[in-house]
Amino acid sequence: MLETRKITIHVPQGLLDSAMEETGKGITETVREGLERLARKRAYKGLLALEGKVKFKYTAAELRGDE
Repeated sequence: MLETRKITIHVPQGLLDSAMEETGKGITETVREGLERLARKRAYKGLLALEGKVKFKYTAAELRGDE
């Protein structure tokens, strides 16, 4: 299991309510999901920065196993 840390945060009530309504989850799960989305966003930016810099020798058909 991942190491966890108990924290206290202050957030606007309306923002928290809106986020919880969007996720359909409780406070902890909603905050965790928000933090995970931020981490994914950073990873996506890193991948986008590689666009055009990596040579890829396979076609889509080869990856699917069509060829």
